[in-house]
Amino acid sequence: MIRTRFIRLVSAAVIATVAVAGLLLGWRSAVSLNAQLTSQQLAIAALQKKVTSLESGQAAEVDWSAVAAAVEPSVVTIGSGDVQGSAWVAHADAGGSDLITNYHVVADAYSAGTSTVQVRHKDRTVTGTIVRVDRNDDLAVINVAERLIPLSSAGGRPRVGTRVMAVGSPLGLDGTISVGVVSGYRSLEGSDYMQFSAPISPGNSGGPVVDEQGRVLAVASAKLVGNGVEALSLGIPVQVACGALVTCSVS
Repeated sequence: MIRTRFIRLVSAAVIATVAVAGLLLGWRSAVSLNAQLTSQQLAIAALQKKVTSLESGQAAEVDWSAVAAAVEPSVVTIGSGDVQGSAWVAHADAGGSDLITNYHVVADAYSAGTSTVQVRHKDRTVTGTIVRVDRNDDLAVINVAERLIPLSSAGGRPRVGTRVMAVGSPLGLDGTISVGVVSGYRSLEGSDYMQFSAPISPGNSGGPVVDEQGRVLAVASAKLVGNGVEALSLGIPVQVACGALVTCSVS
């Protein structure tokens, strides 16, 4: 009798052990499944964050083609004897349009007593009159009888690192753009300059350097050249021109 009970007890113990083992196995499986689900959720969250970041980056990317399309109608090519340069419309009313360019673009003609230059706008060429000059800051204002579309000028100086686009007629190739950033500010020979990395070439002088909203930041005027020197372009801050020579539209 005692032996039979012992066998039954042992059997019951074995059954209980098997049952506990089954419960433990089930619990471990549940824990493992939960861990897998958590891992998958974290992976999905990471992917969603990456997608959001990429979408934000795309939204922040500047559409320079749209900026160029908006700015180019207000940029012209200047022909002054053997010298070619660029200019942009700073002000326009019923009396015509005032264009800003560099003095060195018109210096030869102006010094020789000639006050007129050729202004090429798209496929048309008209005569412009030099109405004001600033030799010290290398600026000049040319007036044309036609009412053109003026560009807005920035109210303040942009921060270093701001993305910019130079628009002009390097080597007479009108409507040419190049893109870079504001690299710094320099004082050279008593004049202030905005340094930027967008490449410019002869013929760009007088053209606008604009931000991603198409607002003029500077007047492209020079570049540093030499062995191994690249993308060291200089522009006269637009506030210099708009503060003394012409009334600009500011935004």
